Amino acid sequence: MRAVVYEGSGGPEVVKLREVPRPVPTGNALLMRVHVTALNRADLLQRAGVYHVPEGQSAIPGVEVAGTVEAWGEDVKGFTRGQRVFGVVEGGGYAEFCLLDADMALVIPEAFSFEEAAATAESCLTANETLFELGGLKPGQTVLVHAGASGIGTTMVQMVKHVGATALCTVGTPRKVEALTRLGADAAIDYRRQDFVAEVLARTGGEGVELVMDFVGGAYLSRNLSVLKHEGCLVLVGLLDGMAAELDLLRVVQRRLQLKGSSLRLRPMVEKRQVNARFRQRWMEVLAQGGLRPVIHGAWPLEAVVDAHAEMEANRNIGKLLLTVAG
Repeated sequence: MRAVVYEGSGGPEVVKLREVPRPVPTGNALLMRVHVTALNRADLLQRAGVYHVPEGQSAIPGVEVAGTVEAWGEDVKGFTRGQRVFGVVEGGGYAEFCLLDADMALVIPEAFSFEEAAATAESCLTANETLFELGGLKPGQTVLVHAGASGIGTTMVQMVKHVGATALCTVGTPRKVEALTRLGADAAIDYRRQDFVAEVLARTGGEGVELVMDFVGGAYLSRNLSVLKHEGCLVLVGLLDGMAAELDLLRVVQRRLQLKGSSLRLRPMVEKRQVNARFRQRWMEVLAQGGLRPVIHGAWPLEAVVDAHAEMEANRNIGKLLLTVAG
């Protein structure tokens, strides 16, 4: 089969399209014919040599796919050949075939295209887990979502509004401000032109927010803590600005703040299955009814993966970037 591989670490020059062995499903694994896969920041970090693939997982990039069932392992029941499914995989998505754990497989809603399904999996699982399971989001609360125009950011804004909470977000351009406002955000703050701390406090009457969803880390830590309400919660979902920062412990103690972190890929499979089950229970019917839809920035053929990476690296995207593989 054809697959994208990284031959070393570095820039676009290490990205190659090669013929590699097709994976063989055993145990609880489905063999999927991949129609569409989606880009994630971890793919770029892996290419650069910053992110190391967990032991036992595929070195082929790509962690969310949509396609059709081709075959399955001896422990799998309830699937049929050609069935349309999507889900989060342990790497291997940038390929014509990949393995998907049967308990991670979700049936694609009838009204969804393969593109929409591929853009849904990782973003929705992560958003549900961090907003509700870790963040404890409730109707009437206010959330600050950083990187609001990212695939997961656009998903979070929709989920926040769906449950009757207030969504504030940060973005980097006026075009993204307009897009997030149209999506339903109560406020989209251009962090390049506005101080998000001042804006959040102004919009909350100085009280701050119950929950912050942060993909930046690093220098944002202190500022994030300053916009949290008493007993508020900060959930770290990404570390784009680095893995170290100074922490004002007195502020944490005095205001009884909570700091939590989340990484779906680093969890053992048993926990990933639980995350998937919680998402299925809460959101699959909403997806089927059109109450939650992924925002798609664009799609490139697998052969143009370098161009898709460049678009993400330039931070121009509003929503998910996809690679079409088959069909």
